[in-house]
Amino acid sequence: MMFDHRQEPVRTGRAAVNGTQLHYRTAGSGPAVVLLHGVPKTGYHWRHLVPKLTPAHTVVVPDLRGLGDSARPADGFDSATMSDDIAALMAGLGHETYAVMGEDWGAVVGYQLAARHRDRVDALVFAEALLPGFGFEEHTALTPENVASGMHLWHLGFYFQPDVPEMLIAGHERELITYMLKTERSHPDTATPDAVDEYVRCYSMPGGIRAMLAVYRAMLVDAEQNRQTARKKLDIPVLALGGAAFIGERNEAQMRLMAHDVTGHVFAAGHDLAEEVPDEVADVTLPFLAARR
Repeated sequence: MMFDHRQEPVRTGRAAVNGTQLHYRTAGSGPAVVLLHGVPKTGYHWRHLVPKLTPAHTVVVPDLRGLGDSARPADGFDSATMSDDIAALMAGLGHETYAVMGEDWGAVVGYQLAARHRDRVDALVFAEALLPGFGFEEHTALTPENVASGMHLWHLGFYFQPDVPEMLIAGHERELITYMLKTERSHPDTATPDAVDEYVRCYSMPGGIRAMLAVYRAMLVDAEQNRQTARKKLDIPVLALGGAAFIGERNEAQMRLMAHDVTGHVFAAGHDLAEEVPDEVADVTLPFLAARR
């Protein structure tokens, strides 16, 4: 379960959008913020942050296309299409303007959402992500630097190969997800049993691993989309958040290529900030969201 600041369960729903169906949670009141999770996570990733936001904001927490309890279509896993899913969801919920906060792949989708729907998105929080086309690919290389820094993203090439990952991961979803969550964090104990169980439940469902791999297999499409989109910088405030033990300052460096007004902050954490250091994330994010009004 996920709760708001009053310890009341958040509302849940399903919406038919952009040729698929998204599961979402929502709570709170005030200016809207949509929270976009990464992989191998679901909207449950935001459970600690939601009650810190709901006193001042309406929070919408979707499960991205193919992930969590959302539908698992055959295609549409490029970040532009996935961003259009979220735009349609927010419009259907009646939110004319809103801020976007994304982490990992959710940040990649969030960037496209801000770029493609400029009249709707008024602020972007970009947390712990590398954009395809702007540095992501370099970290797949087996180099001493990548290995020593913990940034050898070995799994991208593995996931990109058709059929073999499905064969090897089937029946071992828990082992893979637990490994990824714990090794990418400075605080591995924050990958709590309830979260691991929830992520394993969703990715073990029919089509769960296929959809996860499809997100990675769209990287070359994403890279071209990002290169095209970056020709016009974002004119909204951007907050770039990093974990010192993972992507760190590179989040801000990337966003400075993509936007005019960028503020950066690096936490003493790894890759999953909203689960590792939620109080600290809220302390930085809430003033940023308030200032945009």
